[in-house]
Amino acid sequence: MTTQPPQSPRPALTFALPDGSTRQVEVVQVLNAGYAGRSQEDVAAHVAELAELGVPAPSVTPALYPVAPYLAQQTGRVSVQHGRTSGEAEWALIVAEDGELLLTAACDHTDRELEVHGVAWSKNAGPDVLAARAWRLADVAARLDELTLRAWVTHDGKETELQSGTLAELLPPAYWVEVLRERGGLVPGTVLISGTIPMTDGVDQFADRWRVELGDPATGDIIECSYDVVPMPEPIG
Repeated sequence: MTTQPPQSPRPALTFALPDGSTRQVEVVQVLNAGYAGRSQEDVAAHVAELAELGVPAPSVTPALYPVAPYLAQQTGRVSVQHGRTSGEAEWALIVAEDGELLLTAACDHTDRELEVHGVAWSKNAGPDVLAARAWRLADVAARLDELTLRAWVTHDGKETELQSGTLAELLPPAYWVEVLRERGGLVPGTVLISGTIPMTDGVDQFADRWRVELGDPATGDIIECSYDVVPMPEPIG
């Protein structure tokens, strides 16, 4: 009789909601949207710019990249192998156990050296860092385009804003909900990361620390995630 090895527990995320309750989500799949600007004309121009830098163009836009579930993390520390990795300000859509949809802030930490060989590979080389708080999507659905998305980077203790915009610049959660539903992927434990907004020219994205805020101007509430970028020791051998 063959004994099956015990199954490892699924990675779990815990979110605090505005009413004081918490939701724990066992992650079964993570999907990273790419080239997900609401203006696909601007996306096409961005694809052309990246192609000049050697980043392969996607076969379709918007794109959707599967990421290993364990890479969805709530952490204050991201370990990196070299100095050319960076985050991106994003929102994250989470499907809770009962199918309720949650919205939170996220930062997709990406290996830019690996990106020129394959975007999907680069997305799997670093974590998607999520905030510890979330809103119910239904509670902010009527004003989604007014929500703000901002990111700051820190170099030698000095923080500089790198990204600032609104969710109106990105394809909305409803778009991705429909995509997931058509694919049979709108299942509890799904985490979908939105894609990002433009970065400010002249600001170094290869930073010591990242901070992302998702803000609701109507209430003044802000959801934040932040983490230090920590170089790993040099390999031996």
